Amino acid sequence: MIIEIRQAGFVNKGAELMLRAAVQKIRERYPDAKITMAPAWGGSENTFEKMRELDLYPKAWLWRKGIDFGEIANFLPNKTLLKRYGLVFNNEIDVVIDAAGFSYSDQWGINSSKELSSSSKRWRKNGTKLIMLPQALGPFEDKEIQKYVKIWAKNADLIFPRESDSYQYLTNIVGQHNKIKQYSDFTNLVEGTLPEGYDASDKRIALVPNYRMIDMTNKEEGDAYLPFMIRCAKYLVSQNKQPFVLVHEGNNDRMLAEKISEATGGIPIVIENDCLHIKGILGSCDATIGSRFHGLVSALSQGVPSLATGWSHKYLRLFEDYAFTDGLVSVLDSDEHLHQKIDLLIRPESSFVLKRQLMKRSDELKLLSEEMWQLVFTEIDQVNSK
Repeated sequence: MIIEIRQAGFVNKGAELMLRAAVQKIRERYPDAKITMAPAWGGSENTFEKMRELDLYPKAWLWRKGIDFGEIANFLPNKTLLKRYGLVFNNEIDVVIDAAGFSYSDQWGINSSKELSSSSKRWRKNGTKLIMLPQALGPFEDKEIQKYVKIWAKNADLIFPRESDSYQYLTNIVGQHNKIKQYSDFTNLVEGTLPEGYDASDKRIALVPNYRMIDMTNKEEGDAYLPFMIRCAKYLVSQNKQPFVLVHEGNNDRMLAEKISEATGGIPIVIENDCLHIKGILGSCDATIGSRFHGLVSALSQGVPSLATGWSHKYLRLFEDYAFTDGLVSVLDSDEHLHQKIDLLIRPESSFVLKRQLMKRSDELKLLSEEMWQLVFTEIDQVNSK
């Protein structure tokens, strides 16, 4: 059996965490399955090394200007040479698992839904199953995007909206179906690891910036974001709580980290390329303040109290999942209100109770993630039974 994991990868740490989570569960259930993915543009420069580490086969795929050039490879008269290099072709794939995270929506434009609608029609014709793992979907106000959403939703075998907004956005377009079931983010099952020699003694509270808070919000919020993160850092320094800045993604986040550190007397900056190490570092903290969605999932799922400011509905729903909506803050909050929020994380009497509550909820959400995977396996088992 050949299973493709798509729209995850090494473009960012959240995508890589989803990829590793999916690979982990698939290998547990189907140790003999061949897993493939299309190397994505952008992100990690050592994509093939990482694919080799995870024993992933490259898929022949290139989507440009509405054409899947990988499909053309199916019609080559002699594919022996390409197969010698481990390439997998579209018509060989039994199951496609989509782990996009957040791609199908008005916010990200028409291309993702257009490509998925085209691909899903071909998969349906070939008898290939399409399973969409928990992810944020919508909103879908654009009529053209709605047209493509209806197509891929019809062709999918299972769709897991990640929260109530996503479920509503989707079912408002396609109606309610048994194959559409709401489940939370599934990366909570992945265990983090600490980098060799990592010293957490002077790095107790992680500040995790996200440049998306500047380019995906309105001008007022975008302009206020960096000052907001600096205000958080300065208050933590004044309370002797040993804050540091953790770079979760790329150069833009690194630029923000450098400015936060410079404005606060040079607090440490940690740059880590391994997504499992990032999760391990977050798990070693007393608390986090950030805007990277999967950074927040990694912290909350390990019982680490966190404050968040975000740019989409997925942040609110994540904190509802963990029964801690008090953890949401606005970049426009006053210093007094912001300090009160931070105190929830750093005062022993409140942080102790909060950690226990988060761990209890984390255990419940992990059970739900396992339940979701059982639904996935039941669907995939139908391929094995043919």
